[in-house]
Amino acid sequence: MPRYYTDEHEWIEVEDDVATVGITDYAQGQLGDIVYVELPEVGALIERGKDAAVVESVKAASDVYAPITGEITEINPALEDNPALVNSSPEDEGWFFRMTIADAGELDALMDEEGYKAFIDSL
Repeated sequence: MPRYYTDEHEWIEVEDDVATVGITDYAQGQLGDIVYVELPEVGALIERGKDAAVVESVKAASDVYAPITGEITEINPALEDNPALVNSSPEDEGWFFRMTIADAGELDALMDEEGYKAFIDSL
């Protein structure tokens, strides 16, 4: 499954016409201990670059932006009971939501893993 990254530190993994979205290990490391995650509603339409979720840590609250445009089809219920999953497994079990892909061309604007690592190194 292809995985892409944004310059706001979200990752998106694509399987067929569904995308799974979360925040990167780098992002969770910058935030510190995650204490609360506000997820979008299933059925919500979100546009690329717009607020999709909120993550709160002991340090700060931060928006999670939609890496592409689409409709929310599923949220990760495990985060409601255990938001610390974002810290312990940010790029696996700590995913935030799944969504449809309205325009696959939007994926072209995202970074691959190598590009994201270079981006992190430049910060």
